[in-house]
Amino acid sequence: MNVCFIMYPWEEIKPDDDSTLAMIHEFVKRGHGLAITTPANLTIRDSVAFAFSKCYKRKDKISSSLKSFHTHAEFYDEMLPLAGFDVIILRSNPPLDMIMLNFLDSVKDDVFIMNDLDGIRRANNKLYTAVFEDDHNEMIPRTHVTKNKEYLKKTIKEGPDKMILKPLNGFGGSGVILIEKRAMLSINSLLDFYIDNRDGTTNYVILQEYIEGADQGDVRILLLNGKPIGAMKRVPGEEDHRSNVSAGGSVQKHTLSKKEKELCRRIGPKLVADGLYFVGIDVINGMLVEVNVMSPGGITYMNRVYKTKVQEKIIDFVEDKVLERVSAFERRHKLRKHVDEA
Repeated sequence: MNVCFIMYPWEEIKPDDDSTLAMIHEFVKRGHGLAITTPANLTIRDSVAFAFSKCYKRKDKISSSLKSFHTHAEFYDEMLPLAGFDVIILRSNPPLDMIMLNFLDSVKDDVFIMNDLDGIRRANNKLYTAVFEDDHNEMIPRTHVTKNKEYLKKTIKEGPDKMILKPLNGFGGSGVILIEKRAMLSINSLLDFYIDNRDGTTNYVILQEYIEGADQGDVRILLLNGKPIGAMKRVPGEEDHRSNVSAGGSVQKHTLSKKEKELCRRIGPKLVADGLYFVGIDVINGMLVEVNVMSPGGITYMNRVYKTKVQEKIIDFVEDKVLERVSAFERRHKLRKHVDEA
């Protein structure tokens, strides 16, 4: 099986905590062919989608250490047709590169792509939580998304004492701030900073109900094919309210609560229906805060905390998906041959 990762540059990988590297390492260990590329290296030749790729040089022995594997990996450059791969895995960070998806649209019927392109289009930002029916806010906190400053100020003034403000397209906890009603005098400048750009364009922001218990951290749950395969609790550092590890948070073991299991059960079928097979969700006190579909992380942290290998389940799933596609193709070919010979 040959797999292509469309991701960030190899040199930017942090081996100790990179989920993409853990997946790549597992593919290589199993003897699959591997190529990596970036969105900027996609191209069209003679109306066919190609990628300027770095192809992994196969070795007899693969180090079990991600750091050593990353350091000693060798690649050679090759221009390869995307439709020639069995699997394409997207692991690029937000914001979503729409041109990248346009390149991939031409091969989506030939290759298994994780996640589905149309699913990513729908779910690539924090608006996606609105697709889950939750009229009584049992699993999703009250959320407002707008560019209208007057509406935001009115909502803050009339709302609870504490709320969360964040940019629509942020990731890794960037730009997430806690605002309090007693600081209304600072709201104007905050909204100016978040919404207005120097070129005259404006940005959407999210204003969200503060969930009690958020100061104790959140839970990252990884879902595969609609089912949870791993979870960890992220606890904020002493100098930051955010629990993201990139913002100084730490990781602890976590057993899913009854409410968290019910949340996964309710949203899982919709994720699968949208082709969002590998997803990370952020949960606070059983409430869904974000859905991460582009490059969900947490694998390496969960592996360390639980002494497991989450990536094995993911690669098992991918192998099964490819086998299903191959079997379906062979069956169709056999039946068509039968008709042709009749």
